[in-house]
Amino acid sequence: MGTKAAPPARPFSVTSEVGTLRTVLLHRPGDELRRLTPRNNDQLLFDGIPWVERAQQEHDIFAGVLRERGVEVLLLADLLTETLAVSGAARIQGISGAVDARRLGHALADELAAHLRTVPAPELAQILMSGMTFDELPFGPDHHSLVVRMHHGHDFVIDPLPNLLFTRDSSFWVGPRVAITSLALRARMRETSLTDLIYAFHPRFLNVRRAYESHTAPIEGGDVLLLAKGVVAVGVGERTTPAGAEALARSLFEDDLAHTVLAVPIAQNRATMHLDTVCTMVDTDAVVMYPAIQDSLCAFTIHKEGDGTVSMHGPDPFLPAAAKAMGIGKLRVIDTGLDGVTAEREQWDDGNNTLAVAPGVVVAYERNEMTNARLADAGIEVLPIPGSELGSGRGGPRCMSCPLSRDEV
Repeated sequence: MGTKAAPPARPFSVTSEVGTLRTVLLHRPGDELRRLTPRNNDQLLFDGIPWVERAQQEHDIFAGVLRERGVEVLLLADLLTETLAVSGAARIQGISGAVDARRLGHALADELAAHLRTVPAPELAQILMSGMTFDELPFGPDHHSLVVRMHHGHDFVIDPLPNLLFTRDSSFWVGPRVAITSLALRARMRETSLTDLIYAFHPRFLNVRRAYESHTAPIEGGDVLLLAKGVVAVGVGERTTPAGAEALARSLFEDDLAHTVLAVPIAQNRATMHLDTVCTMVDTDAVVMYPAIQDSLCAFTIHKEGDGTVSMHGPDPFLPAAAKAMGIGKLRVIDTGLDGVTAEREQWDDGNNTLAVAPGVVVAYERNEMTNARLADAGIEVLPIPGSELGSGRGGPRCMSCPLSRDEV
């Protein structure tokens, strides 16, 4: 009896936040989280030291909930390993992005790069994600490099990337094209080099075109919400600059991927690092929003006119501006209630950071009981997942997922 042929891969395209999710990119936390210590966790953007095994269990539950809903889950580590196995160019590019000659000196950098070119793909992928210390160098302690002699053994030759968990930030899709972002903080900059490798060289992404080039200006995927087909909101704050928002808008207009971009100023602090930490879509006409910013959030509207020119106006209140751009009368707003303390606690714990798997169906951290209850009262089905350890990097289900394919709504 012959084997049954696998179904053809679904084409990649995302035109909304809430269309039925078909394919998603996740990263199961790994050894990069074991690099976190009280000495470096602030620098690496974590608010605590996660219990890695529990974080993996929580992530497995998250991936399992998605699979139970029929979502194809692609794991970044698997894609990276496969990419390095099939492409010599990817290996060279990945090693070049990880080995910093300015910090290590050219002699050590050249020797390390030559060694890494001989490493099998699974091990190389692990090093590119979880980093390498001076103690782990394949050279002895009496090496002829002053850099080696003057560093402590536990210092990093290649920095780990614990924030890879948050796959939303290094790339996002608009229609059939992928945007490779430019991450603002040093601890995360190299994440996009790995994402770039996968999209450039993995066989699954052959012929995928880019929507935005990462070197244009800083922008992060957590700040980008696809409110409706052709309508994109971009948070401007700690991570995404006004130049990044404008560059993205003009790029989307040139490629006919959007007609309106709303640039939304948000507070430049840790609690509101991205737009999706205070507002995400839960249905075609509904958002869950942190009540403290509901009345103050505004937007600059950038619009592509019929003759191809670009107009800008505002700032105007965000909710009416968004509804107008979406062509609907009003956006339904679900908040966490009038209890300011609870609302602030749940916003900090990513209560507003939900991932829609279909219109009116969202994945959310179970700990945000008030927010989840308000969602349920509004007719939104909540799929709760644990997040006690996953949340130590300040990111919820939306932050941890990069949708590659959604149905149109």
